[in-house]
Amino acid sequence: MKPLFISLFILYLFSDKPKWGFFAHRLINENAVYTLPHPLNSFFKSHIYRITSSAINADKRVYIDTAEGKRHFIDLDRWQPNDVSFDLNMDSLDNNEDSLDQSLDTLMVPWYKLKARQDRFNFLQHGMIPWQIEISYQNLVYAFQEKNTKNIIKHAADLGHYIADAHVPLHTSSNYNGQFSNQLGIHALWESRLPERFFENYNLMVGTASYIDHVPSFAWQTIKESHARLDSVLLLEKTTADRLPDLHHKSFQARGNSILHTYSNAYLDLYHELLEGMVERRMQKSIHAVGSLWWSAWIDAGQPDLPIQTKKDKTESFN
Repeated sequence: MKPLFISLFILYLFSDKPKWGFFAHRLINENAVYTLPHPLNSFFKSHIYRITSSAINADKRVYIDTAEGKRHFIDLDRWQPNDVSFDLNMDSLDNNEDSLDQSLDTLMVPWYKLKARQDRFNFLQHGMIPWQIEISYQNLVYAFQEKNTKNIIKHAADLGHYIADAHVPLHTSSNYNGQFSNQLGIHALWESRLPERFFENYNLMVGTASYIDHVPSFAWQTIKESHARLDSVLLLEKTTADRLPDLHHKSFQARGNSILHTYSNAYLDLYHELLEGMVERRMQKSIHAVGSLWWSAWIDAGQPDLPIQTKKDKTESFN
């Protein structure tokens, strides 16, 4: 292995960059398959292994593609008045959804208009996840139209990843890992440790996917809903830390062949209790959103007949 690749791989393993945990991303894509109506469900079920395993490809690309990182978030707290010619009043970003609606009006421009701007790279420096959802959606529509199985799987998995990330409150803030509020590590705590510990108690059967008639608005509405929960995510973690003795915050736990110093089960249990089902509800909404976007893209592509893989081949490569 080349030294650069080894370094990137080590960075990949131990990075705290924001993302739903790998486990959660796979779980979301897998369960989204079961929301699809006939006949699209037959195609996706025949490729469910690849749909599930490819759910984390977008995170893997962060370490080999410098442009990938900003596709996973948008830092609403970083926008300043008149920033790159868009007037966003930061005083109104108070997690009140009515105020947020008014403040984000100037940001909610379609991608085809934004990409024509000469200053778009400056504009996107604080993240681009709502526009990336729009881009990935169109890529999936084109893949359906071409009946290209490889590209359908690739873009469906990526779209599932991005819309799932948009459901995470910490993906809407530059304080994504608590680094500015003395809560370092909260990202992995909220979106990895909690789902891994409690998913067996979650009800992830979310019903049938529905058609989304305006994807950009849907993406922004998801962002706003997530941002409205940010204060609770941070405040309740602080409450957890205050209620438990320092000695009970962390513990040594086996993870694979390693022993890690990480949040204790007591810490996870109390934080999860205080959140009152928030993680489960965001996962449920993620699953339904992923399935609905897949379904909508297929409809927008003209509902093409797709080849059904009769024998699952776990060796096929779609990367």
